[in-house]
Amino acid sequence: MATASASPLFLRSSSSCGGRINKVTLRSSYSRFPDHLNLNLRRVKKSIALTVSASVSVSNPQLRTPPDDLVSSILSKVLETDGGVLLKSEEHKEVAEVAQQLQKYCVDEPVKSPLIFGEWDVAYCSQPTSPGGGYRSAVGRLFFKTKQMTQVIEAPDIVRNKITFTALGFLDGEVSLKGKLKALDTEWIQVVFEAPELKLGSWEAQYGGESQVKLRITYIDDKIRLGVGSRGSLFVFQRK
Repeated sequence: MATASASPLFLRSSSSCGGRINKVTLRSSYSRFPDHLNLNLRRVKKSIALTVSASVSVSNPQLRTPPDDLVSSILSKVLETDGGVLLKSEEHKEVAEVAQQLQKYCVDEPVKSPLIFGEWDVAYCSQPTSPGGGYRSAVGRLFFKTKQMTQVIEAPDIVRNKITFTALGFLDGEVSLKGKLKALDTEWIQVVFEAPELKLGSWEAQYGGESQVKLRITYIDDKIRLGVGSRGSLFVFQRK
């Protein structure tokens, strides 16, 4: 049976000072051992190397935040804010920063994704008057308290927007629009809406004329959809 003149596995380290950890060198001398012992020592060294490598990777500050965490983050910032009305300027910037990060995870050709279909809450808009027009303006909000803003997209190309509100504190009402969706490219869509319909209590009327909007889909999954309008407004839609 072969013997070894040196310890088969040992650590050599230089001294440390000032709180700094100096390099630790792992050395082995197993050339004089039987093959099965040499193989075991190689496995030990490989295991240590993999552990060190994994530790370095986990602590890498360049790793991107997982999309699920970003989705939770953006929802926590926009929910219960009256569609963004209650947010301060710095808080709007924080929403925009998270939305920018989520763009990196957007599916290819989101316009063609079946995920766009369904019923959505308009959880946030960087410009409060973009969804709802005058009803959501500073003056309009004095008389009309928004209860809900929703958008339904039905296959193959129907869009229904609706805002429900309370007028003067006691009268229920809603404004609805029906439109036709058209894909402009792999990210941009255009919706041409018919004249809006207004319901106020038992009274109903249609007013105005056609309107159209353009929106770029920047992120979509089974929970949220992000979009940027042609004038730069950021929208966050939450699936109902």
